[in-house]
Amino acid sequence: MNRNLLFVALALLTWGFGEGLFFNFQPIYLKSLGSDEQQIGFILGAFGAAMAITHIPAGRLADRIGRRPLLFAAWIMGLIATIIMAMARTLPLFVAGMLLYGLTAFVASPLSSYVTAARGKWSVTTALSLTTATFNTGMILGPVTGGWIGDHFGLRTIYFVAAGFFTVSTLCILFIQKQPIDHHDPEMPPPGLLNNFRLMSYIGIVAFAVFAMYLPQPLTPNFLEDVRGFSLGNVGIIFTCGALGNALLAIFLSRAKPYGGFLVAQTMVAAFAFIIWRGISLPILALGYFLLGGFRAARPLALAQARELVHDSQMGLTYGVMETVNSVIFILTPPLAGFLYKIDPATNYPFALGLIAVSVLISLILPRRLLHV
Repeated sequence: MNRNLLFVALALLTWGFGEGLFFNFQPIYLKSLGSDEQQIGFILGAFGAAMAITHIPAGRLADRIGRRPLLFAAWIMGLIATIIMAMARTLPLFVAGMLLYGLTAFVASPLSSYVTAARGKWSVTTALSLTTATFNTGMILGPVTGGWIGDHFGLRTIYFVAAGFFTVSTLCILFIQKQPIDHHDPEMPPPGLLNNFRLMSYIGIVAFAVFAMYLPQPLTPNFLEDVRGFSLGNVGIIFTCGALGNALLAIFLSRAKPYGGFLVAQTMVAAFAFIIWRGISLPILALGYFLLGGFRAARPLALAQARELVHDSQMGLTYGVMETVNSVIFILTPPLAGFLYKIDPATNYPFALGLIAVSVLISLILPRRLLHV
């Protein structure tokens, strides 16, 4: 591992712990500020919208001006947003900080392209899995720590603690080096992304898979508290097992071929939905969250497959397009999840299981023809 990947890994490790302190508790904290589940769904949808609008511009900028300036900007914005959430005592100001935090999602495409370019002899899948694994290794202790802090000092306190860890993370990312900018032959430019039929078809397959896998997730924290009756401390333990699954499954699936790994990842998320739906005990529900790690592991696998379909000079933009599609899913899904939750808190899970089954069938057949796996 070269020095740049080392500092990226350290920055992600510390950021993962800080985000793990509060991220899974967001729906519960929003409820304590006066929101009901359907309103929470719309707020999470707005958070997804904030994530969505920046990916393509960030990807294009990463291809044109370089990746490092965008990484610096994202880290600093995330720190400021967390300070705003920590200081907020009312719902509107907290949501403002939350939406600003969502805007920092533009880091995804320049970070992925930076790591891809810095990978050396590593495969694209292994390099991209580094970001998932190190970030989620940091998140392993974050949720259980956040739950303990929430039980003893209130959930608001965890945002102050997170801001401290984000400060350390920001200092780490400032040590990464600049990379050269990739160019294509001006006399033989690659086809535009919209004219790349194979890429567009593959993105459609990934979009449906992400929608199916994300549907059971947004309001599961509320389900665990309201329906299963767990304390914040126990919910934190469950989230910690989820973070452990995110880290270990990212490492495990990085050794698989992207095509097969993506199918396995979807199957794991289906198992999560079934276990949360039917499970009752803490160990069983923790196992479900562990298997949810397949959702995050699916991202580098999908990016690695898409990377095979574009020129080097289009890497950042391609990653930006895929992250935008994912973010649009994050806009549409939480309101639907909130609507279904109002009907019956358990409805999301069997519905998602049916969608994932269809997605697995599609992913089993079509990508082979597109990617020549």
